Amino acid sequence: MNPLIQYFRDARAELGRVTWPNREQVIEGTQAVLVFVIAITLVVYLYDLIFGSLVKLVLP
Repeated sequence: MNPLIQYFRDARAELGRVTWPNREQVIEGTQAVLVFVIAITLVVYLYDLIFGSLVKLVLP
């Protein structure tokens, strides 16, 4: 049998064994990612403000 065909058959069989998340799990995961991204964005923004101010003090 062609190895490529066997690969796709195996991949399809494996996808049948996957436990897919339900709607609530997807929403919770999405919310967690959004909160994390917003928090990291704020931290990076604050560091940018601080280091930008320091550079302006050092280099008039």
